[in-house]
Amino acid sequence: MFFALAAGKIDPRGFLFLHELHDIEALNLRAQEGLYEVTAISFHAYPYVRHHYRLITCGACVGDGYGPLLVSKRPITAQDLDEVTVAIPGQMTTAYLALKLLCPAVRTKTVPSEQILASVARGDADAGLVLREGQLTFPQMHLHRVIDLGEWWTRETGLPLPLVGVAIRRDIDRAIAGKICDVLRDSIGYALEHRAEALEHALSFARGMDRSLTDRFVHMYVKDYAVELGRRGEEAVALLFRLGHEAGIIPHRVEPEFVD
Repeated sequence: MFFALAAGKIDPRGFLFLHELHDIEALNLRAQEGLYEVTAISFHAYPYVRHHYRLITCGACVGDGYGPLLVSKRPITAQDLDEVTVAIPGQMTTAYLALKLLCPAVRTKTVPSEQILASVARGDADAGLVLREGQLTFPQMHLHRVIDLGEWWTRETGLPLPLVGVAIRRDIDRAIAGKICDVLRDSIGYALEHRAEALEHALSFARGMDRSLTDRFVHMYVKDYAVELGRRGEEAVALLFRLGHEAGIIPHRVEPEFVD
């Protein structure tokens, strides 16, 4: 999504962007300190960082009928989840929130996201909650699919599962924040119009995936919702927060606040 910005393919409109790449849970934790002016965060993290940030309406990764996967070494079902330990990528991820909504009694242990598949394959955890490329590569580790949380969420709510969004710090004037959002939207639009070029850039971060799998993964999450979250996407974010609060996972009732 941000290849065009990093590669100087679009006009940054007077802004200087310095790109830092980190695991999403690391970004969630840094957002609690308000470290970055603009940052990707899990939507689940927003209630805990809203005093520092507003959300913007572009740059989101949304699973429409698919999303984070629960995988296991031995075949289990969703009904078994209250009897097993699940490796998770972090308690501020949206994947964790969805898991707790599905099975409130589930036991979890936090494992770096890139190590979850190996952890499950070794038997260090009964199951693992996998994000990113793990959703496609888990069969290579001879693991079993338990349930797709995005599929479950859409079946239960009729809405997509909003996973990761982009937040902008509150101390940035709203008019300036809107211009930054426009730059990011330009970058996403460039990627969609120059797919092969953007994909070549993405391959350098693909963590062992070949071009075919990388292309498939990008197609899952870089699409219309990334350009503009839209009414349906914003409704899904609000519902996620409401259900999380009603389940006692999110401590305070929160309404998402967007800048566009």
